[in-house]
Amino acid sequence: MDEPLLVKLLRKSFPHRFGIARLSRWPVLGGIIDRMLFENDDMIYLPKDQVIQMNRPIENPGELVVPSQIVEHFVEKANYHWIMNWCICRSATKCKDYPVNLGCLFLGEATLKIDPRIGHRATKQEALEHVRKCREAGLVHLIGRNKLDAVWLRVEPGNKLLTVCNCCPCCCLWRVLPSLAPDISSKITRMPGVKVTVTDRCVGCGTCTQGICFVDAIRIVNNRAVKSEDCRGCGRCVDVCPQKAIEISIDDERFMREAIERISSSVDVS
Repeated sequence: MDEPLLVKLLRKSFPHRFGIARLSRWPVLGGIIDRMLFENDDMIYLPKDQVIQMNRPIENPGELVVPSQIVEHFVEKANYHWIMNWCICRSATKCKDYPVNLGCLFLGEATLKIDPRIGHRATKQEALEHVRKCREAGLVHLIGRNKLDAVWLRVEPGNKLLTVCNCCPCCCLWRVLPSLAPDISSKITRMPGVKVTVTDRCVGCGTCTQGICFVDAIRIVNNRAVKSEDCRGCGRCVDVCPQKAIEISIDDERFMREAIERISSSVDVS
């Protein structure tokens, strides 16, 4: 089955995404780009479950909530589920490190209008299995309202489409965040309550700087890893540090409720 023309154009333009993103910093043009592609956006990066620490005592570890449960909450709540047949980012860059066939998950009524050539309807169980496979492959969830998806998928209304993107560090579209105008990039944030800290165990080996951070938010300064404000708290640097010198924690035990309420205020998936 042939791909829609717009998908073919996206593949062709993907190598130029950083230059296109920088256009958003131009006066007037940046405002037009914001309204056309990012209006009302609110997306949250969810850290990998296995790297999170809770800064409070846990009486019953079996009751510990983890970031992936935010995705599972919306999968359970949604009446409609749509799985992309492939990741357009990894497909466009011919990714060799992460599965190309694990694409985005879309939730909500607007999915009924997605072109059937690029994906398929799924049950709740199939959607839950899909995001589980994504996590096992080392991908990181990005969840929320994204007008860009509504535009290229040619669906509406935007408040009835929830995106669950499954991101790798090498090909993710959102590597353009440092290139975007600040008022646009600020719409893609870390999860509420997340804190990333470089401890005194850091020896400046540089492992965390070698293609690990998708927004290049960590670098070595004076033989020590230093994290910038561009960090979205995905936890990949925590995962790879051989000295276990980087820690990611959740300071607010209400993080799950706050994240769910925030997403629910911009997207209705029921």
